[in-house]
Amino acid sequence: MSKTFRPYEPDQIFLMPISMREWLPGDHLAYFISDVVDHLDLSAITERYAGEERGYPPYHPAMMVKVLLYAYCIGVASSRKIEKRLCEDIAFRVLAANNTLTSTLSLISAKTT
Repeated sequence: MSKTFRPYEPDQIFLMPISMREWLPGDHLAYFISDVVDHLDLSAITERYAGEERGYPPYHPAMMVKVLLYAYCIGVASSRKIEKRLCEDIAFRVLAANNTLTSTLSLISAKTT
């Protein structure tokens, strides 16, 4: 009798959309940071974009703060490493709502100064 394996179908299509909240355990640091940032007043950041019509729409400030705060908490300070984590790390993907950033993080310090 041969050994049977668990199902492995990497190209399987899901019938229902997956909730990203199920990707991590409920007590994960990413959720704590998300909850904290959701209670912060980010109006000083959002007001800088009021009336701005040029260029592509910016990423939501809450998402950016969550990603940066989480990155710094786990010791990732390089913008390139954060960009890479946004593609490869589940916690980063959850915080960014599956958005990926390219060359944006290096521009944040210029925008905030």
